[in-house]
Amino acid sequence: MQVSDEFRDGLIEAIPSLRAFAFSLIGRSDRADDLVQETLTKAWANHHSFTPGTKLRAWLYTILRNEFYSQMRKKGREVEDVEGAYSRNLAVHPEQHGHADMGDMNRALNLLPADQREALILVAASGFSYEEAADICEVAVGTIKSRVNRAQAAGGGPGRRWRGGVRPRPGGRGGDCSHGIAQIISRNPEQLSGRDR
Repeated sequence: MQVSDEFRDGLIEAIPSLRAFAFSLIGRSDRADDLVQETLTKAWANHHSFTPGTKLRAWLYTILRNEFYSQMRKKGREVEDVEGAYSRNLAVHPEQHGHADMGDMNRALNLLPADQREALILVAASGFSYEEAADICEVAVGTIKSRVNRAQAAGGGPGRRWRGGVRPRPGGRGGDCSHGIAQIISRNPEQLSGRDR
């Protein structure tokens, strides 16, 4: 079965959002790029299992998420630079406010439990509806709403510099992130791609 142009174009169009989601799960641009590449390879090889007329992005996010958890299970108890001491020694201090904002956002996201961080990224930054995020995470819609709510409460407390800014829009979709994740990600694409532009 030949791959359609629409499917190919959809894969290409999804790369930036897949990269952002992978980065939110892993925190390192090189490993995030590897995860996106593995996701696209699996999607290409299994294109016949995609149902045309359904949401390609949601299908790709599901593949990426499943691949991420498969890799985590394979690693077992192996831990790399848990405290980030080694990577801090290699990092260049930010010279622009956008880099500082990205750092603040990453620190705030890393304080959240993985399930809350994942739900917040899917709904707030990636623009998935609660229903779509629930399908991707294979949980109930109420569970996603609860995770997003708990993530908002944790990220928006008094004295915190980062405020999630997620406000549900009519129709149950994630909301205005003008001061949150989506704006920071869109202002700092080089952080997600690992390349200077």
